[in-house]
Amino acid sequence: MKLVDPIIAFQSELQHIRRDLHAHPELCYEERRTSDVVAAKLTEWGIPVIRGLGLTGVVGIIKNGSSNRAIGLRADMDALPMQEVNTFPHASRHAGKMHACGHDGHTAMLLGAAKHLAEHRNFDGTVYVVFQPAEEGGAGARRMIEDGLFEQCPMDAIYGMHNWPGIPSGHMSVVEGPMMASSNEFYLTIKGKGAHAAQPHKGIDPVMVAVQIAQSWQTIISRQKSPLDTAVLSITQIHAGSATNVIPDEAKMVGTVRTFTTPVLDMIETRMGEIAQHTAAAFGAEVEYKFRRNYPPLVNHAAETRFAVEVMKEVVGADKVDDNVEPTMGAEDFAFFLQAKPGCYIFIGNGEGDHRDGGHGLGPCVLHNGSYDFNDNLLPVGASFWVRLAEKSLPLN
Repeated sequence: MKLVDPIIAFQSELQHIRRDLHAHPELCYEERRTSDVVAAKLTEWGIPVIRGLGLTGVVGIIKNGSSNRAIGLRADMDALPMQEVNTFPHASRHAGKMHACGHDGHTAMLLGAAKHLAEHRNFDGTVYVVFQPAEEGGAGARRMIEDGLFEQCPMDAIYGMHNWPGIPSGHMSVVEGPMMASSNEFYLTIKGKGAHAAQPHKGIDPVMVAVQIAQSWQTIISRQKSPLDTAVLSITQIHAGSATNVIPDEAKMVGTVRTFTTPVLDMIETRMGEIAQHTAAAFGAEVEYKFRRNYPPLVNHAAETRFAVEVMKEVVGADKVDDNVEPTMGAEDFAFFLQAKPGCYIFIGNGEGDHRDGGHGLGPCVLHNGSYDFNDNLLPVGASFWVRLAEKSLPLN
């Protein structure tokens, strides 16, 4: 690896910052302490700060030279509403809140890069370091855009990075085009007619309607979507009834749909509604159907992806770079940034969990697990990548 020497020397301080953030997790749009820590560090290093975009977002502005070129580097800051089972010293001090996705590490890596860029300024243009709130379901990226991020911080491209357990520590992965799926929810209420279970002919059974709709919906995936397109339709909840001898008035179904493209999503949303409506009508029932689109597909831009791959190879070595990683059906609100600006989102390997200190839980070191912990060995790797990406994006004349 060709890491940035001053960042290696700063690793212990970055680890201290990361573990402090881990011990004090804050949920989406509640990242006040985290934002204060980030803003204080940036100010200490002489970096002008914009606060309030996305409510608790922080943006540092690092300028050098006379060029109008600019790029954005983004880290997310929020934690998850779940209980940590680790007992090492930097475990969460707030019950029911945990940095189980590594956003503490993402924030620390970008802070390390910001410090180096501010001290050395080996670039010509502007680097915006974007510390974003509310990635975990709060659409903080969209909120920052709506609050004027790209008007106040005009940039030519934006890049993001996420740690990924299972990929060897320090390896980097990316793929051009769709890399993460859209995230969407559906809610269906079937209104039938309650009756005694011994006299089903006197009612309209919403449970049987739900069964028919559930089976028919799967044909959207298997028979109406092209086999070459990827999509998931998962019914995750069915609620109906309160007694063994009562046919209920209503049944409810809830779940998620994931796709890599918007046209496929459009088709699935429409067909789900049509099938539900007409199936219910065939049984004499009625339905209320709601479909909520949360995050769009995350689609990496071609030129920016190829550029990021070259920087990745320079920093960690070509043998540690996978430029055709398998996309995931997980979702990420960095997708909103990529809809507005060219850019790229990459994975940095978090390993299998061997890095965890004594006192970790017995569960696997995977995202959204109570035994997870970010791999601090990645701090100089990720920070070095950000520095080299900025310097090569904005070269000195």
